[in-house]
Parts: sequence; C-alpha cells; structure tokens
Amino acid sequence: KIPLTVEEIINFGESNRELFIKSSTYSIIPITVTEMGLTISWIFSSDPKSISFSVVYQESEDTPLDQCKVLIPMTRCNSHKETIRGQVKVRNPGIYALIFDNTFSRFISKRVFYHLAVERPVIYDGSDFP
Repeated sequence: KIPLTVEEIINFGESNRELFIKSSTYSIIPITVTEMGLTISWIFSSDPKSISFSVVYQESEDTPLDQCKVLIPMTRCNSHKETIRGQVKVRNPGIYALIFDNTFSRFISKRVFYHLAVERPVIYDGSDFP
C-alpha cells in the first residue's frame, strides 16, 4: 500500500512513478480525499505483459476491501501494448483505491509505470463580468 493525499499527488508534477508487483500478488494505491468535486485521473503502462486494474471507494480505512463500492470493476488491461488512461469523479470524501492486480500471473512479476493527477473544478464566480 502506498497511501497518498490529494496534496501529494498535486506535488507529483509530471513525473512517473514505478510500482513492482510480484507474481500472484496485487498492489493498492489508496488516495485519501476530503473535498468533493475533484477529478482523480491516471495513466499507466505495464511491463512485461498485461495487468488487471480496478478502482474502489472506501468510506474509511476500517472498511474491508470486499465491502467497498466498486467504481471500476477489475479489468484485464493490455497496458504492455497501449497506455491506459482513466479518471473518476470524487462524489464523497473517503479513500479512492487504485488496485493493480497480478494475482492471475503465477510466475511473472510486473512493473507498472503510472502517473496520477488531481483536478479541482473551475468554479465560475462571475467576477470577470463587466
């Protein structure tokens, strides 16, 4: 687990991070969010071969993973052939967990190169109106 906050993701800049996922295991990147209306976006690729990916929502750290709300169901991604992009809108404060799953692979460990971004909504206040 690599717990992150919105501020830490904003401070990522444009750099990519790397995750090493052993065969038959999975890795979770939990992102703690306190404000609603944000958009969390990701870009990732894997090497070698594919990886499975999912996004779940936890109300609190105490919520077991199998009782979390699934926002993006576990999907096998050909991220070794193409870059995978996606985003999720924050509707409730809590923990948004990105799961990279390599449990289907009995022998091959994977490297996942990922980049995260958080966007705040632009709120128009009419201040530039004459």
